[in-house]
Amino acid sequence: MALSWNEIKDRAAKFAKEWEHTHNEEADAKPFLVEFFNIFGISSKKVSTFEHRVKKLDEHKGYIDLLWKGTLLVEMKSRGKNLDKAFAQALDYLHGLKQHELPNYILVSDFEHFRLYDLLEETTVSFQLKDLVQHVQHFGFIAGYQKRIYKEQDPVNIQAAELMGRLHDRLKDVGYEGHPLEVYLVRLLFCLFADDTTIFEKDIFRDFLELRTSEDGSDLGARLSELFYVLNTPRDKRLKNLDEQLNRFPYVNGKLFEEPLPPAAFDTKMRQTLLDCCGLDWGRISPAIFGSMFQSVMNAQERRNLGAHYTSEKNILKVIKPLFLDALWQEFESIKHNRNKLPEFHKKLSQLKFLDPACGCGNFLVITYRELRLLEIEILRAMNRSGQGFLDVREIIWLDVDMMYGIEYEEFPARIAEVAMWLMDHQMNMLISQEFGQYFARLPLKKAATIVHGNALQLDWESVVPKEQLSYILGNPPFVGAKFLNDSQRQDLRIVTLGVENGGLLDYVGGWFIKAARYIKDTNIGVGLVSTNSICQGEQVAPLWNYLFSLGVKIHFAHTSFPWESEARGKAAVHVVIVGFGNFDVVGKRIFIKRSISETDEVKVKNINPYLVEGSDVTIASRNKPICNVSEVATGNKPIDGGHYIFNDEEKSAFLVLEPNAEKYILPFLGAVEFINGKRRWILYLKEAKSC
Repeated sequence: MALSWNEIKDRAAKFAKEWEHTHNEEADAKPFLVEFFNIFGISSKKVSTFEHRVKKLDEHKGYIDLLWKGTLLVEMKSRGKNLDKAFAQALDYLHGLKQHELPNYILVSDFEHFRLYDLLEETTVSFQLKDLVQHVQHFGFIAGYQKRIYKEQDPVNIQAAELMGRLHDRLKDVGYEGHPLEVYLVRLLFCLFADDTTIFEKDIFRDFLELRTSEDGSDLGARLSELFYVLNTPRDKRLKNLDEQLNRFPYVNGKLFEEPLPPAAFDTKMRQTLLDCCGLDWGRISPAIFGSMFQSVMNAQERRNLGAHYTSEKNILKVIKPLFLDALWQEFESIKHNRNKLPEFHKKLSQLKFLDPACGCGNFLVITYRELRLLEIEILRAMNRSGQGFLDVREIIWLDVDMMYGIEYEEFPARIAEVAMWLMDHQMNMLISQEFGQYFARLPLKKAATIVHGNALQLDWESVVPKEQLSYILGNPPFVGAKFLNDSQRQDLRIVTLGVENGGLLDYVGGWFIKAARYIKDTNIGVGLVSTNSICQGEQVAPLWNYLFSLGVKIHFAHTSFPWESEARGKAAVHVVIVGFGNFDVVGKRIFIKRSISETDEVKVKNINPYLVEGSDVTIASRNKPICNVSEVATGNKPIDGGHYIFNDEEKSAFLVLEPNAEKYILPFLGAVEFINGKRRWILYLKEAKSC
């Protein structure tokens, strides 16, 4: 368990006083650093080595004063020595370290002055020993606390995905596949996060792999099975003579490690890949993009067929802010100085429940939970305006992950979603710990998000969460066009659209709109869904929206068509809309119109129609009969030659070599595809040709 910040600051103050006159590198460096680590409740012996030998860039041997592999390198100098030279010396040592040993931080000190370099963020903090208390939070990573700055394209995210993908592929190659492989990977992911975020003692998972498994990987599978069993066993139920290194791991519960799995088989390279994973700072990887980061681990073709498009954080906020978050913040601002109303608002927040019926790896649920927990922190700050604090912070944290529900077609992302929720909960608990000075963590896990592995178009959503309990539905259902459905998807949609006139015209996403509209009938549940823009233009508008209107649906807000941005590789090349609706009307409807990459206009309107413009709820149905006395149109400009008369540039050139006299019959061919994408094609037009 990490120390509270209050305890850390007390220890820092005592340390600064005790060591204020220390000055000699050779005599004092080691005891100085031992006691420095003790400020954070960490034994330097468990995480680091002194005088670590390394080969420098000039091939000479050097000795690092202290190395915590993958985390921190310390170079001490006697008082008054040049710290710039100390830093240059530390950088020289990096050449001799393995990839997973490279530190994220370098600390140089002459006992009186400290200089901490963050190599990932490229920042530096300098201060004197007497000011340690004011700067001690910069060293929160030692205890497991850390200010997280997440970047959607942070290289560590890509590295993690690549390494886990490599491990996934190798395990699959040796025959470890299917459900056991998916659960196995999720467990490893949890352990990697836990090792860097105070769920475990810092680096005990990496130490276990390095010190208790053979270099050839031959016993790694068996040792991991043993670890998984320990993680699922309460301390009082464990063997009395259990290996002390294993016994240091906490009881996790949450059913994450409950299911018995066949032991996996590893080799040297697979073990090294897992160690390389340990070398990354998993605390820098946001659970908010946890799922999309691991798209490469999954079968890309299956996900493409399911139409999954992983959602960036800013696009998730486009859904949840107008759906509920903006209103909650407005309410908070109006009552934050009223101590009587704050507890009522806090209780209201804790009773909200959310369903994502196409949750994938949980991005929407994770971001939603994070934003609610951040609002809860503001509520607690307002309640603690006097600065007296709370006797037990556990008593005043009312939000938990069991307020989130999801349905996901594939098992692997469903399990990732569960873990991502726990990890986001832990990170929010660390923020609480920093805010109020008390360490707060929920172990063993007692509550979990309800993520159901199943087909959302076949499931009764009330079997997941009764609608009387639900507050909001949100998400990003699969994008599959009506003409591209496979047999299973077509059957799903056929059943859902029973009773919907011309329901066969709808894209797959239309099924989620219909299911949601039926579920929310006669309730105050708000819905916000992302969709391809096809449901708000052309022939799909009338069949979908006429049916939704018959159920009492009213559109509350909308983002008009904008290009989709995804966090997954091979970003989804589609244009989408966001539609918020309910079975009740609201005042002050909002339309968001994207003007440029960085600019979006918001327009307040009285009513939003299905075409996402201000106007009455009318639709224009497709028809095959003219409205006046003119000839019927049988078909538009449609080549039906099977492609035999159409050429690209290369095919045209090759044909003219064989038939040079045909050049006058070859004309430019311009259709929608050619016009939109700037393609050039040609058609052999023989209407004016004379027969031989």
